[in-house]
Amino acid sequence: MSVINWKTDRIENILPEEFYKLIEKNKSHIGKTFPVTLANSDSLEKTQNFIAISHEKEQKKDGFHFYARDIQTNNLIGYLCVKTIDYRISKCEFGYFIDEDYQGKGITSKMVADALEFCFNELMLNKVFICTSEINIASQRIALKHNFKQEGILRDEFRNGDGTLQNSVYFGLLKSEYIKS
Repeated sequence: MSVINWKTDRIENILPEEFYKLIEKNKSHIGKTFPVTLANSDSLEKTQNFIAISHEKEQKKDGFHFYARDIQTNNLIGYLCVKTIDYRISKCEFGYFIDEDYQGKGITSKMVADALEFCFNELMLNKVFICTSEINIASQRIALKHNFKQEGILRDEFRNGDGTLQNSVYFGLLKSEYIKS
């Protein structure tokens, strides 16, 4: 595993053009597993709107966004969103992807670790869940690495990028099970 110098960045530092570039570069890589983000970012205009809405969600504490940036090139290389926040039940969902060229370098795992710390210790949530397409084995490995428990299979729950319905694998992690990594 080669070492990549990278840092986490927040939404206020993200230009729509660079997020659009990340999405365009990785269309085939994330096409089946991130169809909504792709649809919301398939033009620069839509990406500008997507970033503006994401910023508004942060202001309202309805969602939070973390980005990985290669320090050497300053390019965006990954994205993690904290979404589907339910403060009444005290839970949220993670969605994430990494640039295909940066896979297997531990970046997504570190982003998940940082987001878990944020959700459990700053937002004071009780549960984080990851609902991933059954074909997204890399995402399932990330969940298991961070001690998430597979809680079930949701049948025909996810419509992928080509329109096919797929099962989703539901993973959950309770604050009481959280081990800081």
